[in-house]
Amino acid sequence: MRSVVPGPCPVCNDEIEYIYQTDEIPYFSEILIISALCPSCGYRFVDCQLLKNAEPSRWQLDIRSDEDLSVRVIRSMNATISIPELGVRIDPGPACEGFVSNVEGVLARIEKVVGGLLLGNDDACERERINSLLEEIGEVREGRLDITLVIEDPTGNSAILADRAAVSPYVPEDDQDDETGN
Repeated sequence: MRSVVPGPCPVCNDEIEYIYQTDEIPYFSEILIISALCPSCGYRFVDCQLLKNAEPSRWQLDIRSDEDLSVRVIRSMNATISIPELGVRIDPGPACEGFVSNVEGVLARIEKVVGGLLLGNDDACERERINSLLEEIGEVREGRLDITLVIEDPTGNSAILADRAAVSPYVPEDDQDDETGN
């Protein structure tokens, strides 16, 4: 189902269309995709939400083969994505967008951001670190480097859709410190 609702742009106040679309993901759940684009000022908004009651969750998948690159990933605008082996952590921020993609798409998004860091960067050490990370992402795509994809979502609206994906309750780091007495 698709609905279009007019409303003001939060940046320039011009009238724009907010699109609400539901989609069924086989063997999982119905999701709601919300999007808007202002042609006047360029404001964009995208989010994905599961249409079921969801508890805060932590999803983890070991990426070990080419087939794993095609595993579907749903990330809400509130989720943190990390790949510990690459030292990558993407925290949500004010411009964070939700998306439905696959593992390869997540790697492509990371690659695009990291590659953009090379532009105008004259620090040789930093450029070397960036190029090294880009090479490691290439190795993952070629199946020569295993990684772990982790998604932590306090809203429970994210998921990794694979039988091997491990899901557990999400516990914020601050709460983990309280439990250990640190």
